[in-house]
Amino acid sequence: MQESLFIVWRESVEALLVLGILHAWLQHNSLESQVTRLWIGTGFGILLASILALIFWIAGQLFSGLIGELFFTFMMIFASILILQTVVWMHRHGKNMKKQLELKTAHCIKRSSHSGIMILSMLAVAREGVETVIFLTGIGMQRQGTSLGLFILGGMLGFGLAILTFLFLQRFSHIVPWRWFFSSSTFVLLLIGNTMMVQAFEKGASQLSVYNLPAWMYSFMDDPLWSTQWLITNNNTLASLFGYRSDPSLMQIGVFFLYWITAVTLCSYHGRKI
Repeated sequence: MQESLFIVWRESVEALLVLGILHAWLQHNSLESQVTRLWIGTGFGILLASILALIFWIAGQLFSGLIGELFFTFMMIFASILILQTVVWMHRHGKNMKKQLELKTAHCIKRSSHSGIMILSMLAVAREGVETVIFLTGIGMQRQGTSLGLFILGGMLGFGLAILTFLFLQRFSHIVPWRWFFSSSTFVLLLIGNTMMVQAFEKGASQLSVYNLPAWMYSFMDDPLWSTQWLITNNNTLASLFGYRSDPSLMQIGVFFLYWITAVTLCSYHGRKI
């Protein structure tokens, strides 16, 4: 529940921020006639993301057995990498996002006054929506029953919280800057992406373990290097949000640190750090 709540909350706030920038620019330039097209484009963006969600749901129902497990593993890895790419992009371009959006808006309206803003808003919302669908697919496709219900509830609560967060930050941005929101939420998003990557490798290891592999591979994938059961036992919250394992194997530790090293390296590429 907490993963879906956070992901929907974070991605929805980002989408609302983009729409807010576009709407404010239109009003500032006395282009209120384009506002309707802005919301039409928003609706099409949501529709595109919904179609993708439906495709993933159908795929999840069709795939079973080994093919299904491979598909779910691939989606977890893909979602984890996409989270990393999203974070790196925001880290490098987030500071100038408002200016870039305004320039794109002016260019689109100049080229096509009737459909430019509609296409821009559609692509912006669809991008955030598609990211959200892929993230949620990576962590929630195999949930069933009560777990699935809580997962959906978390997403709904996340969207409601996103609206409140957007209104709060718009009203009190002089006290709580937007960069604080993005810095803190980016860190948690990376935690979730890291956990998904670890879980994907665990799922892949369980699939490989049925084959006759060299002894060192079983040791690499399964043998714990240490145990902290005496201090903190495994629980769903720590495992899903922070990737905590009380009896981690070398594979789990390696994937965990490699993900973070990659994130810090990519974000520091232009001389900036998380």
